[in-house]
Amino acid sequence: MTTSTLEPPSNKAFSLEQKEYLAGFMAGVAQRGLISYVGATSNGQLTADPVQGGENLAEPPQEAVFGTPLSDVCKQEMWKHEEDPLDIWDKLLAHADQNKFPDEADTFRFRYHGLFHVAPTEKAFMLRCRIPAGELTALQMVGLADIADDFGGGSADITTRSNIQIRQIAPKHIIQVLTKLQELGLTARGSGVDNIRNITASPTAGFDPVELIDTRPLAMALHHYILNQRDLFGLPRKFNVAFDGGGGVSVVADTNDIGFIAVRAAANVNSRSNQHTAASNSSEPHDAGSRENVEPSVYFRVELAGITGHKQFAADAGILVKPGECLAVAAAMIRVFNENGDRTDRKKARLKYLIDKWGVPKFIQETEKKLAFPLVKFPRAQCEPAHPPIKHGHIGIYKQAQRGRNYIGVVVPVGRMTTKQMRRIGELAQHYGSGHLRLTPWQNLLIPNVPDGFVETVKRSLIRIGFHYEASAIAGGLVACTGNTGCKWASTNTKSQAVELVRYLEKRVQLDRPINIHLTGCPNSCAQHYIGDIGLQGARVTLSGESVEAYHVVLGGGDGHDRAIAKEVFKGIPFSALPKLLERVLQVYQEKRTLGESFAQFTRRHEVRQLQEMFSE
Repeated sequence: MTTSTLEPPSNKAFSLEQKEYLAGFMAGVAQRGLISYVGATSNGQLTADPVQGGENLAEPPQEAVFGTPLSDVCKQEMWKHEEDPLDIWDKLLAHADQNKFPDEADTFRFRYHGLFHVAPTEKAFMLRCRIPAGELTALQMVGLADIADDFGGGSADITTRSNIQIRQIAPKHIIQVLTKLQELGLTARGSGVDNIRNITASPTAGFDPVELIDTRPLAMALHHYILNQRDLFGLPRKFNVAFDGGGGVSVVADTNDIGFIAVRAAANVNSRSNQHTAASNSSEPHDAGSRENVEPSVYFRVELAGITGHKQFAADAGILVKPGECLAVAAAMIRVFNENGDRTDRKKARLKYLIDKWGVPKFIQETEKKLAFPLVKFPRAQCEPAHPPIKHGHIGIYKQAQRGRNYIGVVVPVGRMTTKQMRRIGELAQHYGSGHLRLTPWQNLLIPNVPDGFVETVKRSLIRIGFHYEASAIAGGLVACTGNTGCKWASTNTKSQAVELVRYLEKRVQLDRPINIHLTGCPNSCAQHYIGDIGLQGARVTLSGESVEAYHVVLGGGDGHDRAIAKEVFKGIPFSALPKLLERVLQVYQEKRTLGESFAQFTRRHEVRQLQEMFSE
């Protein structure tokens, strides 16, 4: 269209063609903000030129969550924006008064208070507590038993985060449950969804003969810091932190988003002189700051972005942190994640994906911006590692660092306790120990500080209440998630099948070296099947025209000093065929292993095809 065609005919209306052109032109101008635009230049003067003025100050600002426009966020972020989950106490009261369950959005928000509506598997709530460092008193254990009896299903489960869960709670009881929990000196605040989960510490901290440092004060401090910092509730996704003091029982720190691992600096080393060495080490890729000297002492190395459900262990960040600096470093790192994590895609919202995007160097740089002190780069090779943990050291009788005292690792099959057993365990701790208990990530518990003279009495008492202080090499490392009796995501009845599987294997196979067997009901891997010697992931398969429960079988996993992601060897094995298959697996291992070779070592040195052939003969 030429310019002349834009000129309206004398004393005549615009033609249809001219109207369409002008309408499109004006719409484009308006879209670019050229009609109603005012901005500010660098010297503060107002301008009508978008090139000079940048953002249009005449438009309402678009709401965003840490820079992500609301139009782009996922529905969970929108729920948090519409109503802060920490501000729904009146809603909790109303639901309890009406004995009703929440809708989808409020089901999400209720989890901020540790209340999980677990429909359709159960028409009830599950309560998840926070037990920092896995330490609780005998009286708290008895109080939790009261909650389970008065308001729940008469039992409780120990979780893989050294925590306690109570199931089958009716809506009408949720306020009573939360207030009773507070009266016990415990809380459930922030124990679910987009929050920092229970802070874990070495289960034997404070009485372990080989530990480098007692990590309980650090875990407790971070726990209370989080509870008092409102901005640390509502992260892009869940976040796990663990402190490993180098004791005899692992806390599986390398499966966490942040793992603080105790080490001893081998010598007085000028950290600046080692920057080139550290930079050339692939496990220490970042360019953190440094200090003049690192004195021989106990420090923590920081490992980042563990998420074994995605087949990734936490990786060493190349820095050395003083114990007194751990809290500040953890808080800074969590805030960097909070401000920069993905809020549009739940599948990409964990710390792993932010570090995949940025790399460790940038993540460390952003962390340092929030700290009043530099982070010290230090080669891992110049740190003395802690003593390797004792495999199945969470089961049995062990001498403590304190003379004449022992801790007793109690076998709690798949972590489930009746309320009667909970009360009796509390009584044993009160009468024969120090009145304290420790929960472990292996779904069992420890009774510490038992005098030598009372050990035999406690052993006999454990047997009478249905627990034990000994386990076979097969049963000692048994871990199972909730399964489909209490979780809508699970395909299999993991807890019952785990017990059935171990009973079958114990009758037919005698192992002289301990193994870990982990059963998880779905790919979320709450039982961390990828780090088990034998890992089993629940699935459904069709057998003779019927859908049946089955498992994918992965072999050769490990953590800590023996870390490895297990490899899938068999897929979709019906549970009816699984016990016989695993019997064959363990028998072949014992027949063909080399002298002193562990199950993990044996399976790792063979290719998947070789393992399939050996185990299928």
